[in-house]
Amino acid sequence: MNDWTTSHDRVLAQRNAEGWMFLIEAARDLRTTGAIAPSGKALARALTDPVRAQAPRPLAVLEAGAGTGTVTRTLIPELPRASRLDIVEANPRFASRLRHLVTTHPHLAPAQVNVNQTYVEQLDTDQRYDVIVSGLPLTNFTPVQVERIMARYMELLHPGGTLTYFAYLGTRKARALTASRAEARRHAAVDEIMATYQRTYATGRWTVWANVPPAYVWHLQRPLVSAEHPEPQSVEARR
Repeated sequence: MNDWTTSHDRVLAQRNAEGWMFLIEAARDLRTTGAIAPSGKALARALTDPVRAQAPRPLAVLEAGAGTGTVTRTLIPELPRASRLDIVEANPRFASRLRHLVTTHPHLAPAQVNVNQTYVEQLDTDQRYDVIVSGLPLTNFTPVQVERIMARYMELLHPGGTLTYFAYLGTRKARALTASRAEARRHAAVDEIMATYQRTYATGRWTVWANVPPAYVWHLQRPLVSAEHPEPQSVEARR
């Protein structure tokens, strides 16, 4: 067995383990797990594009909903020297895995990295970020949770900073066919909130077909000039 085969086998074993871990954690709680599967390489690269675009100056980066660290492993080598990466993960088992990743990653020396076990809307920090990478598929959450998360993201960004996040393709059609009426209304309400943010702040959207399932990646930018956040609608107003 040559070195390449051994390395390839390790990668496959790691991906399989992460896939099973996601399924187990999703069965426990979709709110703390977030995604239905680890992000693929193409999705991870699209999500981290704003970091590469702003290099080589030192950056403050926040990754929210890091899961098992598939995007984190793509993100860390891209951090310019003297950068800061704050990782937020509410699931305690994922957070423990991320701490191990941080302490053993070979490319960490130039950057400061912190793992926080909490929800991003509850993150206690005065830090403002050049880039926020979100791994939270917001269609899993209630409209009230989505409003709080998005407002917190925009608050945490520096003026001119970029939020990058993904949404799986076809979720609205799938839920329309399989979900209850209440669940379909919840999903539509979340879509409405996100559409408002996209109209106000979006600088681009890309389709990542080489992911399971395929996904859109959105980039939203906080304006350099102070602007009002999109006015949130009450749950009652959306019914």
